[in-house]
Amino acid sequence: MLYGIAAAATALLLTALLAAALRTPALRLRLVERRRQREVPLSGGVALVLVTGGVAGVQQWGADGSGIGGLLAAGGAVALLGLADDVWRLRRRVLAMGTAVAAACAVPYGETGVGPGLLAVVWAVGVTLAFRGLDHADGLAGTAGVVTAFGVAACAAVDVLDGVAGLMSVLAAALTGVLLHSWHPARVALGSCGAMPAGFVIALGLVHVRAGFGLGESAGVLFALTALASADAVLVLLARRLDGRPVVRGGPDHLGHRLRRFGLTVPGVTLLLGFAALSAVVVGVLAHAERVGGQALWWVAGGALVLVLALFRVPVHTGRRSVSPQVRGPLRVRNG
Repeated sequence: MLYGIAAAATALLLTALLAAALRTPALRLRLVERRRQREVPLSGGVALVLVTGGVAGVQQWGADGSGIGGLLAAGGAVALLGLADDVWRLRRRVLAMGTAVAAACAVPYGETGVGPGLLAVVWAVGVTLAFRGLDHADGLAGTAGVVTAFGVAACAAVDVLDGVAGLMSVLAAALTGVLLHSWHPARVALGSCGAMPAGFVIALGLVHVRAGFGLGESAGVLFALTALASADAVLVLLARRLDGRPVVRGGPDHLGHRLRRFGLTVPGVTLLLGFAALSAVVVGVLAHAERVGGQALWWVAGGALVLVLALFRVPVHTGRRSVSPQVRGPLRVRNG
């Protein structure tokens, strides 16, 4: 236990320091994302990947056979794909296909079976892209990642899966280190290089934890632990499809953008959605530990549905010129 605490503390400190140290190189290399009239370096994602991979790799070696090597390798591949997206703005289908290949190599088919394993690949792709979509507001993807990763760590600890629990603790601590800089007004951002591997590792970590459980109940637990990202993705896809707009074209129509229409500040949006994510994660952890029944998971699904339907009718502008700077602010428009 002390070893795990030391690893998490190391990850937090190193990520915070490295994200700050890489700001200037990222600016010089034009690895930036533009918000308002300033450019925010995407050094947070690079720092997150390097520190999480390094600390978790050492932790795996020290724990001797924690069984996360394949997951780390696949997450690293997704991080490279995300970095390419930050530099060249890849098409959505390229991101989906690359993530699917990585997920297919990391799913434990021996425990899940082929059919459920393939479903897990599809779900992992969805969660990965959904976390990328959450990176539309200062600190939102990081907050959701911290809450969810700790939830997965708790589920893994219940089943004594030390490798997964350790990895998730390190990931949560590293995301916290980035969050120290990405909170509004952000000085660094995660970008696809950080948000995508975070979502990917969380999704596959959950698959490892729920492998061998019933498919129906597992689906409820998986949804509860990723309810915020799932709700945001469903809202965006539904709104764009019904409005006749291309699904892959970015716009200010995510959860955060719509909540800003009610006058909430950027930190207010992040805190509100973070609390919603925490509530759903707690229910998911309790359901995994069999402390609450399956009906509690239906309450999470119902709450997510109410949130989506309530914000669906909030008017948004998809044109860049039609969005005022006061509304757009740091809730940036991107291909998400």
